[in-house]
Amino acid sequence: MSPASSADDNSRRPAAGEGHAPGAGGVIAGEADEARHAGATHGRAHFQEQLQALEANALGGLDLIVEQLDRVLEALRHQDVELAQMVIADDDRVDGRYLEVHQGILSLLALQAPVAGDLRLVAALLHMIKHIERMGDQCVNIAKLIPLSGYEPPVRPEMLDALAKMGAYARSEVAQSKAAFAGRDVELAEDLVRQDREINRLNREIFRTAIEIGDDVDTREWAMHMILVARALERIGDNAVDIGEQVAFVVTGLFREFSDSSHPAGVPADAAPDGRPEAL
Repeated sequence: MSPASSADDNSRRPAAGEGHAPGAGGVIAGEADEARHAGATHGRAHFQEQLQALEANALGGLDLIVEQLDRVLEALRHQDVELAQMVIADDDRVDGRYLEVHQGILSLLALQAPVAGDLRLVAALLHMIKHIERMGDQCVNIAKLIPLSGYEPPVRPEMLDALAKMGAYARSEVAQSKAAFAGRDVELAEDLVRQDREINRLNREIFRTAIEIGDDVDTREWAMHMILVARALERIGDNAVDIGEQVAFVVTGLFREFSDSSHPAGVPADAAPDGRPEAL
């Protein structure tokens, strides 16, 4: 073989490892894809953990409201001014829970972009914690009314009995709204309206009793305070129903009011101007 032929053969022969370069590149690209997929999966799992923790924290806020309701109703029943002051002071816990959940959701949105069901849950949690904070404020409003009538006000047992029933319904609604949200139970959420009707009926009954209570100035003043207490309990019930409406929104993607007196009879409460329910 001539030196020239040998040189030509050497020039056509691939260098060591040259023939395997494309295969090695494919392996590296595949490993990079796997790493990206693993990173995305881990990020998604972390997001779900954070979202679940925020939901648990928000639902725990409803437990705080039940505690506040129990104490303020006891204070009302016994005209216990000191217990009423404890309710007022403890509202900081409810406000703290609101800020904690609200800031947590904002931080989560800054790092993630939830869609579909997760986005509905985030929106519902923002609504829920707002209603929880409002219910806490209503408990404080009741507590602030208790000292205004003095230590031995001229109470009327029938009004206190009606208020106790309202308080029991309101407490039940708060607990039921938590169970409905945690279980994504739309039927249980819709049942809140039934209890809320009883609260509204008792609210009207207390108002009529106050109007007919007589001419004694002190008694009338006490009755006016009780009207405000009844109004606060009625608002707590309304907020519980609002949380129930968020359950239906999370599950179905449709927002509808369970009951709305602004709509004429025969027109569904969830009807949009064109007659169709609003959806997200």
